[in-house]
Amino acid sequence: MNNTNRYDDIINLPHPEPTIRPRMAMENRAAQFSPFAALTGYDEATREEARLVDIKQELSEDMKDMLDAKLAIIEQHIKEQPEISVTYFQPDEKKTGGRYTTVSGNVKKLDGVEHVIIMADGTKIPIGDVRLIGGDLFRLFED
Repeated sequence: MNNTNRYDDIINLPHPEPTIRPRMAMENRAAQFSPFAALTGYDEATREEARLVDIKQELSEDMKDMLDAKLAIIEQHIKEQPEISVTYFQPDEKKTGGRYTTVSGNVKKLDGVEHVIIMADGTKIPIGDVRLIGGDLFRLFED
């Protein structure tokens, strides 16, 4: 076997140029090799599935009675727009369950027709989703 490489006869030939259409620009050629997502939306779906939600806890009769008493106190002082904090269950828009949220502010109205607490900032809290109500207003009655 001799010391010559088997491609020596073509290694120095000029690169062939296309005869039918012009050569593609290097920027356009690079686009051919961009990443491909075979499972569009898969990453988002797995993140959504992994997102944790809480289950709404059922209240005991004692807790319901206590909340009813606190709502009655709020109703008695509604003209003063008392400041309270409310922890309530917010259902998740995408999956079963939700999360418990606590908001603080002044109560504007208790709507018995829609069964909501309307805060001064416009937030509406469904009374059936309330877990806890606190505030200075209740300290007078807890002593």
